[in-house]
Amino acid sequence: MVRAWYMDNSTADQRLEHHKDPPKYISLQDLYKVTGIEYFRIDDLDSLKDNEVLNKLKKERNYTYEDELVCSKECLPNYEDKLKNFFQEHLHTDEEIRLVLDGSGYFDARDKSDEWIRIEVTPGDLIVLPKGIYHRFTLDTKNYIKAKRYFVGEPVWTPHNRPVDDMPCRKEYVARMLEGF
Repeated sequence: MVRAWYMDNSTADQRLEHHKDPPKYISLQDLYKVTGIEYFRIDDLDSLKDNEVLNKLKKERNYTYEDELVCSKECLPNYEDKLKNFFQEHLHTDEEIRLVLDGSGYFDARDKSDEWIRIEVTPGDLIVLPKGIYHRFTLDTKNYIKAKRYFVGEPVWTPHNRPVDDMPCRKEYVARMLEGF
């Protein structure tokens, strides 16, 4: 089950948990309220084509393309550079949907006060980051994750590094955040 918490300001290894002292966890309901990030649990990873939750999401959101990504030292060319790129704060013009199949990692996202929240994902966790949200990704100390990515139409995965506050998707996201998700 996914866990989420507010991060400290340490610049130590990005793959560590980075809890505040004392730790400050955030519930999934509150995570949604302050970021718009949605969470779904997919229990049977061996029968994804028959999964009701996943099929409903794909239909409602018009996800028509999917692929798998393995991120590890052994499988990802230019591993160190890719990990640095994933950890660069950015946004996308479309939702970012990830279903963890194996391994683990962290998505970090900004809340309404511009504080980092770390979201730990493990097998069966599916998260949807709204378009326009500033976020980043890193592996944990196990250095391995396998995930499915879902897209509307052909994949567009262009990160726009912060600051890009004038982009329409960012302005829409901020308006939704101020109104309440």
